Amino acid sequence: MPPPQPDYTTWSTPDLISHIHALESRLHQSADPSASRPPPFKKPRKAHKPFDPSRYTTRLIALRFAYLGGAYNGFEHHTNNKTPLPTIEEELWKALRKTKLIFPDFKEGREEEVCWDGVDYSKCGRTDRGVSAFGQVIGVRVRSARGVKPKAKKAKEGEDVEKAEGGDVAIADANAAGAVEGKGAEAGEEQPEPEFDPVLDELPYMHLLNKVLPPDIRILAWCPNPPEDFSARFNCKERRYRYFFTNPAYTPLPGSSSTAPGEGWLNIPAMQEAAKKYEGLHDFRNFCKIDASKQITNFQRRIFHAGIHIVGPKEDPANLASQTGQVRAASEQGEEERGVVTHGPQLYWFEVRGSAFLWHQVRHLIAVLFLVGQGYEQPSIVDRLLDVEENPTRPAYEMASDAPLVLWDCVFPDPEKLSQADHDSEAGQTGYEDGLNWIYVGDSRGGQDKSKRNAAGVEDGKYGRNGIMEDLWALWRRRKMDEILAGSLMNVIGQQGKPIELPVAEAPAKSDRLFDGSEVPRTVGKYIPVMQRERQEGFEVMNARYAARKGLVYPRPAAEDTNGDE
Repeated sequence: MPPPQPDYTTWSTPDLISHIHALESRLHQSADPSASRPPPFKKPRKAHKPFDPSRYTTRLIALRFAYLGGAYNGFEHHTNNKTPLPTIEEELWKALRKTKLIFPDFKEGREEEVCWDGVDYSKCGRTDRGVSAFGQVIGVRVRSARGVKPKAKKAKEGEDVEKAEGGDVAIADANAAGAVEGKGAEAGEEQPEPEFDPVLDELPYMHLLNKVLPPDIRILAWCPNPPEDFSARFNCKERRYRYFFTNPAYTPLPGSSSTAPGEGWLNIPAMQEAAKKYEGLHDFRNFCKIDASKQITNFQRRIFHAGIHIVGPKEDPANLASQTGQVRAASEQGEEERGVVTHGPQLYWFEVRGSAFLWHQVRHLIAVLFLVGQGYEQPSIVDRLLDVEENPTRPAYEMASDAPLVLWDCVFPDPEKLSQADHDSEAGQTGYEDGLNWIYVGDSRGGQDKSKRNAAGVEDGKYGRNGIMEDLWALWRRRKMDEILAGSLMNVIGQQGKPIELPVAEAPAKSDRLFDGSEVPRTVGKYIPVMQRERQEGFEVMNARYAARKGLVYPRPAAEDTNGDE
């Protein structure tokens, strides 16, 4: 029989309310059985242990890296100078700090600012906003996997284990260590430490940094044993730049002549003739931008090589994927070397290799070559600008765009071979060979050896999953799709409408157009030859005015003169 129902009419109001609450609570528990259980016990989190740099050794290494400069405000970071875009140095510094590879000597309260004090930092070159680099180099002192042996406290009688000073590492006595390793070491006998391989046992520097850097900045190699007094700036004896451009430079009219100035076509042989005049030791004051803050008085620089080269199949990333690039037919190659393009736009690059470069020097060099290539100037313009007796000040002409310029490589000769070289001989004026022991991404010495990987067990791979080529391929493919879509759109528009009757005549232009390496040519009115233009002030005047404003001694003592490299 069911239990008798209570007579609620006899209950007081407080008793009825209390009974309703009990019934509701029981109903909720039946709907959610876990509600009646006590909350699970959560182990309190341990307090974050601060990173202790004193527990680690450091070592001086060199890093070779690449970056695409379009998204950055140049390479160099300037304290208290905010820029609209980040700089390459800022990104490098954040990556090195995030991976705890460097321990700068911060000023109190300024731990978040870029600081290279105390890490033996040096940089090879300074690229401007928009300029890329495929062989930039820095030197830096970083954390090493080679451990610091802790100092053990004096063991008390009867104790087998003591904690090292700092309380981080437990050290077993000799008997315990021998038992663990199965060696039966006698009491008090120290076990020899395993030999540390400075490459295979080291931290995977390239892998660690590439994991946290943006995809358009990639570490390519590291050198484990640079000279003790290594400076990425002063140990570098040769820098190589490349500037990429197309021929035609901009859209020509269908059927237009490839030799007429202002039609978009470039005379490659004339550019090549002019480029060769840069080679040798010259005063390049008329091919740079004067920076009075540097107080430079010596503008002589040696150029080992300058020339125009065609982009062939081996530079095509699609051929890199299959490793089956075909060599261009000899007849077609010959036509292109003569400046005749028969199958659409062709890519070229201007290469210049020298001991050092002045500020914006490369962009001035290629700007003059573009004037020659478009027929506005003759190759002899280079001779006249290099003659500082005839032309001690620079005519006012615009330098080329920054985007196609790449710091291609930096060369560090072997110090011993460099000291024995005859720099006055012809052989000593043709350039240098790199002498640093670079370990590149994917190199077997850098963690690919299956028998002995690096300390973190990571393979610094080039190809395959998580390899840097996978990231770069994605970056290239995204931009390649933009190229294909833009090219297809041009083809669609070109084929629409009535058939074109060649050649197409254009109305006389009211303004000349100049190609400067950027996407579209500049309209300049009537072109004025370079040697007829207004001259800028001489460097002596600029230096003296700056020195007077800053209260400096002018002229600067010869011992303090800087080379003003780019």
